[in-house]
Amino acid sequence: MHCRMLCKDVSAETMYDVLHDIEYRKKWDTNVIETFDIGKLTVNADVGYYSWKCPKPLRNRDVITLRSWLPIGKDYIIMNYSIKHAKYPPKKDMVRAVSIQTGYMIQSQGPNNCTLTYMAQVDPRGSLPKWVVNKSSHFLAPCAMKKICKACVKYPEWKQRHNPAFKPWLYPEQTTLPSIPLSELSIQRAESLENIDESSLAEAHEREDSD
Repeated sequence: MHCRMLCKDVSAETMYDVLHDIEYRKKWDTNVIETFDIGKLTVNADVGYYSWKCPKPLRNRDVITLRSWLPIGKDYIIMNYSIKHAKYPPKKDMVRAVSIQTGYMIQSQGPNNCTLTYMAQVDPRGSLPKWVVNKSSHFLAPCAMKKICKACVKYPEWKQRHNPAFKPWLYPEQTTLPSIPLSELSIQRAESLENIDESSLAEAHEREDSD
């Protein structure tokens, strides 16, 4: 999946902050169920957990990812891929998905505009209905991009009221995350996870209309 959008009245710096700020994500990301940082590897790499709501009646998904980031002049890159951590095994009420490679590229278009590019190669672990695939690529992803842009416009005011100086993605000395030794991590292979067949499931509102 690949999406690109010009975000007006949003600087590249603000976009970068919003994509990093886990507390603010809980405010604007209506799909999030739970998200938290687990630990750090380096000053620009950490490990985190994220679970999200899937379109009903599909089971919800979660991931454990290793994320890294890099400012390049006035532009920014954030990338992640799935890893395994012994203390965070798959949950019974979730399907553990696999991020093969997912990321954002933020390109400055002057002081008050930026371009956001989103790329995702994700294995949802299972056979999905065609309506899910179509909805994700044609509706959900573009809608999510617009939601991020709107969240960016409101972020400066929100951040002023919520620990405005705290930005550990910019100032690594601020982080309170514990260090994680590489020996505790391994790459998450999709074939080692549960594979479920949801291909016959109808979209929730369609099923309700037919009752």
